[in-house]
Amino acid sequence: MKKLLVATDGSEHAKRALLKAIDIAGKDEEAIIDLMYVVDGETSKADVLHYGDSDTASFKREKKLKESVELVEAEGIKANLIIEHGDPEETLIDHANSNDYDLVLVGSRGRNKLQTMVLGSVSHKLVKHIDAPVMVVK
Repeated sequence: MKKLLVATDGSEHAKRALLKAIDIAGKDEEAIIDLMYVVDGETSKADVLHYGDSDTASFKREKKLKESVELVEAEGIKANLIIEHGDPEETLIDHANSNDYDLVLVGSRGRNKLQTMVLGSVSHKLVKHIDAPVMVVK
């Protein structure tokens, strides 16, 4: 595996996906892990209200995600942090399909069967619409 995309939001689910990506990349000197965080409108508004302005919100968000980048780099693997604004599912799908990834990893939210049937599953939508192989990490 050379080029991996990990969908991240800083949660424990995303961290498990990231740790799996690090494991898969191993010590391959050519491996690259792109960490992608998509800020939806609701999260963006909440962050601005919480931190007072959009620059501070962006700084805090980036600082939180830099820890994940450092975790990857500590293993000798190249990492890129990508932060986009928009609908998380659509943005991830578009990005993944516009780049040549060997594998896309996403964390499972662990919804129960009823929630998955009623609400639909983000991971299911990603698996269905991303051209590259997608691994859902529990």
